[in-house]
Amino acid sequence: MDLIFAALGLIILLLAGDSLVRGAVNLSLRLGVPALIVSLTIVAFGTSAPELLISVQAIHEGVPGLALGNVVGSNTANILLVLGVPALMRGLSTGSCDTRKSYKQMMAASVLFFILCFNGIITWVQGAILLSVLGLILYSAFGEAMCHRRACKENQAEPCDEDEEVEGADPDMAWWKVILFLILGLIGLPLGADLLVDASTNIARTMGVSETVIGLTLVALGTSLPELATTVMAALRNQAEVALGNVIGSNMFNLLAIIGVASFVGPIPVEPGILQFDIWVMLAVSALLAPFVFWKWHMGRIWGGILTLLYLVYVSIVLTH
Repeated sequence: MDLIFAALGLIILLLAGDSLVRGAVNLSLRLGVPALIVSLTIVAFGTSAPELLISVQAIHEGVPGLALGNVVGSNTANILLVLGVPALMRGLSTGSCDTRKSYKQMMAASVLFFILCFNGIITWVQGAILLSVLGLILYSAFGEAMCHRRACKENQAEPCDEDEEVEGADPDMAWWKVILFLILGLIGLPLGADLLVDASTNIARTMGVSETVIGLTLVALGTSLPELATTVMAALRNQAEVALGNVIGSNMFNLLAIIGVASFVGPIPVEPGILQFDIWVMLAVSALLAPFVFWKWHMGRIWGGILTLLYLVYVSIVLTH
């Protein structure tokens, strides 16, 4: 039965990811705003929901270290695995002008988080700072969306890159269909991830795998499955902006919103291991995206394989230490 549930969870994940991408792309067309703006907000919020639930629950149950580890680990997985796998399958074009600004915001959020962690504990004061920064970023994104929409109406908007033909894009899609695609995607992603993780955990226990290994691998990977499913489907639909925007938005949301909200539930201690290794890895892999964003390197299959391999190396180091 566990194998059936695992397969069912995977199918739901893929269908929900496809639904969310279709909804996001067509919402951007209906609103007259870049797809990146939608992926940085609605899509990123939806795919980061598992991390938020797990982090808040962890602090409530007296294991706040899990909240911080979950966020740092998920951000690393988002770049190495969530971008690596789709690039390995098809390749991603990541150098649009919109992406450059959002990438700078993600790096600024990462550095701010890094600095706050050196206090040794993240309280509601640091959490309020993180949430305030998120508010400024969302305000900026909203302002850009409105400017872009007005420019489109005046026939003055110029695309940053060459237009891409996006499968499933329909600027005349009915509003109820757009909303339905979004809702089905936002509901299906956590449901599919939960089914797959629970079934995989049961299978691992049956095989005698320890709880620690399960927590460091299956649970951590499980919280990144919504991002992975959405990014894979975005890549297959030739929508690189949604793919990259989902990862950048999710990483910003993880650092600013999840840690910010969780800190109001209770203080979050920063373990020495995270300061000495994991957070440095997170910063390093985030910096790896710079050539693809600023110099428009094509993230082809070779780079996809390198990123995926780096994630496997990272997991191996975590498990052996």
